[in-house]
Amino acid sequence: MKKGIHPDYHQVVFQDSSTGFKFLSGSTKTSDETIEWEDGKTYPLIRVEISSDSHPFYTGKQKFTQADGAVDRFNKKYGFSNN
Repeated sequence: MKKGIHPDYHQVVFQDSSTGFKFLSGSTKTSDETIEWEDGKTYPLIRVEISSDSHPFYTGKQKFTQADGAVDRFNKKYGFSNN
């Protein structure tokens, strides 16, 4: 591999903004924010909107209300009924 063309790969902490869940992983992302991890070391902190802790696929708490609402609006608009 050529020297100097690859980004710096290092340990960072990702935090789910909606649940507060944190995990340590390797990444090329950087951040000005830092956090002290369980091992006593300080790592860059990357905030994410969704992770395995909050994603419906992993939590099993899927929301179907938006799809149901769209179907109901369609049926109401075009005169279809469920009877």
